[in-house]
Amino acid sequence: MAAFVSTEVDDHGVATLHMQDEAGRNAFSEAFVQELVTHLEGLSRPDVKVAILRGLDEVFSAGGDRSVLMGLAEGRVAPYDLVLTRSLLEVPIPTVAAMAGHAVGGGLVFGLACDIVILGEESRYSCNFMDMGFTPGMGTTRLLQTVLGEHISAEMMYGCQYFKGKHFAGRSLVNYVEPAAKVEARARKVAMRMTDKPRFALELLKRTLSLPRRRAFEEARTMESLMHEICFANPETQARIRENYTPTGVGVPPEDQGGSNEESS
Repeated sequence: MAAFVSTEVDDHGVATLHMQDEAGRNAFSEAFVQELVTHLEGLSRPDVKVAILRGLDEVFSAGGDRSVLMGLAEGRVAPYDLVLTRSLLEVPIPTVAAMAGHAVGGGLVFGLACDIVILGEESRYSCNFMDMGFTPGMGTTRLLQTVLGEHISAEMMYGCQYFKGKHFAGRSLVNYVEPAAKVEARARKVAMRMTDKPRFALELLKRTLSLPRRRAFEEARTMESLMHEICFANPETQARIRENYTPTGVGVPPEDQGGSNEESS
């Protein structure tokens, strides 16, 4: 069975964590998450000074897997079991999200939880939890505000629109919005500026700078779990997941699905 995730570390101490589940479009299935968490934990190795997270060329991550979402709706999976965002926030060295491809729902917030964020200007990003009939999870309600601001994040969470990366240039706190083909090169350039710094100093600074996001995540996680208990107890949620979730459709911008829920700017 092919690996869902791989990690390569170069001689400079730059680790590239590659999410590469083409069949699942990097959706967060149980098996995918287990492998991804193992690789995140592996970034603690002493020869790594900075990590770049990348996805497929077309899709960074399609967010929640259907089986996991149905498990939540049917009570087989507890909301507090979903701690992928925490695993990323706890990585001891700086992380750079090279989000060249589309990112949806939990896949979007996973990338935004990195220390430095680079979007593809022609790729599309959406927070589509409410289309599935339930409120956002994975710390989204606070972490999205941290990066995109209160009002932009509210529009995305309520309306579930897809926005091109160029929409966020000058409107958010993402570091760079580049043509998708240049995202990884930009991430590499940013990462290389950190490689001559002492590892212990990078760890100290990372721990300090990430503290507000880690606190925001824990606060959001508590409230999101309570909201999920209410949402997933409602039969409408299961029906909406079955109706709106398609294995090939998640992560594909609406114009490619024949839909209209998109802001092209």
